Amino acid sequence: MQRRTRLLLPLAATALLGLALTACAPGAASTGAGADVKASTDLTDEPVTLTLMSTPESGAATEATIAAFEKKHPNITVEYSQTNYDDYNQSVNLNLSGDRSPDIVLLNAVANTVKNKLVLPLDDYADLYGWDDFFPSNQLDQWRVADDGSTLGAGGALYAAPAGFSLVGAYYNKALAAELGIEAPSTLDEFTAALRTAEAAGSLPIQLGNAEGHAAFIVQLLGQGAGGADAANAWAFGHEGETFDTDANRAAAQTLVDWQKAGYLGDPTTVNGTDLQGAVDNFTAGKGLFLVDGIWDASKIGDALGDDAGFLAFPGTNTTGIGTSVAYAISTQSAHPNEAAAFLDFLRSPEASAQQFAQGFMPDDPTVAVAEDGTLQGDIVAAWAKVAEANGLVAFNNNATATMNDTLKAGTQQLIAGQTTVDAFLTAVQDDWAAAHGD
Repeated sequence: MQRRTRLLLPLAATALLGLALTACAPGAASTGAGADVKASTDLTDEPVTLTLMSTPESGAATEATIAAFEKKHPNITVEYSQTNYDDYNQSVNLNLSGDRSPDIVLLNAVANTVKNKLVLPLDDYADLYGWDDFFPSNQLDQWRVADDGSTLGAGGALYAAPAGFSLVGAYYNKALAAELGIEAPSTLDEFTAALRTAEAAGSLPIQLGNAEGHAAFIVQLLGQGAGGADAANAWAFGHEGETFDTDANRAAAQTLVDWQKAGYLGDPTTVNGTDLQGAVDNFTAGKGLFLVDGIWDASKIGDALGDDAGFLAFPGTNTTGIGTSVAYAISTQSAHPNEAAAFLDFLRSPEASAQQFAQGFMPDDPTVAVAEDGTLQGDIVAAWAKVAEANGLVAFNNNATATMNDTLKAGTQQLIAGQTTVDAFLTAVQDDWAAAHGD
């Protein structure tokens, strides 16, 4: 694997910003070699090299999938490169619009990538390979984009193919819960009671690292648990006339403030100065009853806590979870879009799905998601099934606009530090949304 894996070093921040703004100019890279190639499942027999850019979160599964794909297609080599999440999101459009555009890219959010026609619509390949019959519609809707380039959901063109699904819920330390006499909560009242019990016993109720804005997960889960998945998705998908300033989201933001004041999150400076992986490390060291995080960290948490690691769908009046797929798109500049599409199709193979599940993602092929009850993977499968049955999967609020992650990070940090009000937070989030989607 080492021959094809490169860790990309981030550009200097000032240079990156200037170049990214250029790359996002309206109409940039509206045509490319890939747009002129007729979609087909017939692949060349000539040697082909595809380049793929991604982030480390799904790196192990991607590398193993590449190896299996190359074994099936010995004339195709896939060169893999990765960089950290924040730098990747800032530079992906720059790379796609450059002279050496990768063939395949991880698409974390459609943002300006689709609007500027930097990636190919995949509907022809979806028809050829039968993706619409294989995937439930709600698993592809987050990657369907309307003609305006920003509104998501059914009816739009498809721009990415799934490579395993994430779910954000609540990890919990089973050993610590047992010591405190706490059973896994199934309602928000039970969850709140568990927080009170832990705090009264001198244990940290919620391990939280908010240096990257992950307190936004708590706000979103509380809000959509009260307001329902449909309303939450309508806003996250950018549908006309939606607003973040709802009773459910107002109560959710106030709850974050209340939990901080009650001591459920720990010292504000520590919380806002700790990143997600730092919080994961703290949690696996026994510091915290709960950790609100995605299943992408299941392998690390399971390895550290063993049988003491548990996971549950975040409780609410409505059963919901934050989630999306790891998804890959094809550059409009790719000279080999058919071969790239074959790789995207291979992502739903049993081989690729097994790697996705091994890394803590719910796999494209759900038949490989088999785990024993009572194990961490068993808890994750059960939580996924519960959310899926309730049709409760909601897109990440962080991806609602190209700048929303920064807005939520700044806003939640200020809420936790006592430097802003709930009203101001809701207004800032909605202003960001309206700038991208209209009032």
